[in-house]
Amino acid sequence: MAITPAELQFRLSGGAANSDGNASIGGAISANEIGQNLHDLFDLVSSDEAAAGDVEYRCIYIINTNGSLTAQSVSIFIQSNTPSGDSQIAIGLGAAGLNATESAVADESTAPAGVTFSEPANDGAGLNPVDIPAGQYVSLWIRRTINAAASALNNDTATLRVAVDTAE
Repeated sequence: MAITPAELQFRLSGGAANSDGNASIGGAISANEIGQNLHDLFDLVSSDEAAAGDVEYRCIYIINTNGSLTAQSVSIFIQSNTPSGDSQIAIGLGAAGLNATESAVADESTAPAGVTFSEPANDGAGLNPVDIPAGQYVSLWIRRTINAAASALNNDTATLRVAVDTAE
């Protein structure tokens, strides 16, 4: 038996009922998963943000919803970064630890304290939090950087992936 991809969920932060990706800047885990639509986590980049450049942060949780299995040898990486040369996604493990609430930042432009960001592109280079027992979670910060004088691009996306081994 193995943990299925559907059992490793990406959930918003910002409180149990939060369903707004823009409010996902730390705080308690939400009952709501991140949607699959383009602006479900980060907002549309305005022309002012594209001209000046912009860096924004979001906190999400990765929860193991399997009823009995532990996710071991967890590796979190960016399977595909943005196709634009004017934007980048980077990730960093939250500071709170297993099953703990990540401290909220003042606003989406404030970097979280104690978090180191990188752009691991494969399982071997991925971020390795602790094992995630059934029903428990870890926090992950995502940084989106828009370079100054960025060109417009429709559907600028990135894909995060979590690879695990399973223990019974």
